[in-house]
Amino acid sequence: MALQWRTDIFSTFLLIVFFLISPISSLQSAINVWPKPRVFNWPDPQAALLSPNFIIISPRHHYFSSAVDRHLRRILTEKHRPLVDPSVNISSSASPLQKLTVSVADLSAPLQNGVNESYSLHISLTGSANLVSSTVWGAMRGLETFSQLVWGDPLRVPVGVSIWDAPLFQHRGLILDTSRNYYGVEHILRTIEAMGMNKLNVFHWHITDSHSFPLVLPLEPELGAKGAYRDDMKYSPEDVRRIVKFGMERGVRVMPEIDSPGHTGSWALAYPEIVSCANMFWLPAGYKWEDRLASEPGTGHLNPLNPKTYEVLKNVVRDVVDLFPESFYHSGVDEIVPGCWKADPLIKSFLSNGGTLSQVLEIFVNTTFPFIHSLNRTVVYWEDVLLDDIVRVRPEFLPRENIILQTWNNGVNNTKRIVSSGYRAIVSSSEYYYLDCGHGDFLGNNSQYDEQENGEYKNGGSWCGPFKTWQTIYNYDITYKLSEEEAKLVLGGEVALWSEQADPTVLDARLWPRTSAMAESLWSGNRDESGKKRYAEATDRLNEWRNRMVKRGIGAEPIQPLWCARNPGMCNTVQKI
Repeated sequence: MALQWRTDIFSTFLLIVFFLISPISSLQSAINVWPKPRVFNWPDPQAALLSPNFIIISPRHHYFSSAVDRHLRRILTEKHRPLVDPSVNISSSASPLQKLTVSVADLSAPLQNGVNESYSLHISLTGSANLVSSTVWGAMRGLETFSQLVWGDPLRVPVGVSIWDAPLFQHRGLILDTSRNYYGVEHILRTIEAMGMNKLNVFHWHITDSHSFPLVLPLEPELGAKGAYRDDMKYSPEDVRRIVKFGMERGVRVMPEIDSPGHTGSWALAYPEIVSCANMFWLPAGYKWEDRLASEPGTGHLNPLNPKTYEVLKNVVRDVVDLFPESFYHSGVDEIVPGCWKADPLIKSFLSNGGTLSQVLEIFVNTTFPFIHSLNRTVVYWEDVLLDDIVRVRPEFLPRENIILQTWNNGVNNTKRIVSSGYRAIVSSSEYYYLDCGHGDFLGNNSQYDEQENGEYKNGGSWCGPFKTWQTIYNYDITYKLSEEEAKLVLGGEVALWSEQADPTVLDARLWPRTSAMAESLWSGNRDESGKKRYAEATDRLNEWRNRMVKRGIGAEPIQPLWCARNPGMCNTVQKI
């Protein structure tokens, strides 16, 4: 606690110094950093050459040293060519920049929720620059900022610049579903690489679901052996360790999600006795929607009344905790479909003797939560565990100090319900943050698409359509209509890519640059210094950032014709006067 207090005081001191010596100002002369820093002061815009012998002097650290080496290579070799050349002259009095000196107050601070990610960066006119941070994780953010300031051939860098920066929200993440379609390790690593560039810090890995179980676990090898699509569509323990290490070197935590008790049909390939309604047709002919066995093709719920369920699940949890050092364990508990459990003879008998489906779920949570918590993990659940209309758990069984709830329905209203009940929240509202929306559905014989009169059916058949544009994502205020105390319980947000209709061939374009939009809104906000939404000003910067990501190997989709970047203001709805 004392250590945390000291690093917080250190950051506060840096911020006060910056506000005393310089006003907040906007980025100038087409120098672009994404996400936009909180404080960027450049009173006399000018640049200097970057010395071909430029070096970074930094303390040694297991993960940070790798980040330093990587950024130095990028700085010296990228030779970025902006869409619009910065209108800044090379100073005749400024010396070529020879070195960046990095100072870190606390080298031992672990990468965990709430770690201090602030930094300050000053680039002088005399050939040196200084990056100061409380932790190596903040220093990584500062290195990314510095790398984005460098451009051209020969290399140039702005001088006389002072930056202070820190995130508004501590949790800034991305969900990737690797069960419905498989993503090779190289695609996951590229995604985490792009996350680091955008100063995101949580890769939420939705590893398993009803469709496949691609994770190889030492204590339960049959789950992966039988549940994966193919032998070459599995993640070995070595793969997981590689992904986790890769994330640490970029300041990105890897949070595992093993969804249960719903979304577990794939478990039945190894343990059919513990899975209710497995391998059944999801919506049999003549069934009403409320009697369905699943909310989409792919049935199966773990049976909480079968003791064998907990033998298997506890082994899974042990292995996952061993593989992932992350202190958050996402346990799912979403979309409990009554029809599935009602189709199970054991549960049907329990219900006929006066039991309820909510009691069945409470048995599951009361058995699994204490075990996960005993392994020193904070448990994350989807909002359904508390808010579902039919099957939910009473708050007395969900201790607020050890549980975080993740929203996905009903926008700000469900966020309000969660935080007003005293729970911490991660926001993934499908109305704003679901990146898979707007691509129709995947049912093979849906006659509702055969319409000749109006040519449209419910946003093209996508349950969460329309497509979530970058502007929609950027403008979403995740603490809208919350009190100051309620807003403190919002840890941050995550965009989600569910993979019913996504795989590696479309991964980058589905994620980027829309995820970049959330990254900035959660890092420095979506408003300018006057409090006005800055989406118009962000357009040109996002265009430029998308261009740079593409040059760095990220297949981000375009947001405008190149003509717009070359003709500033001409693609706006109203010209500035």
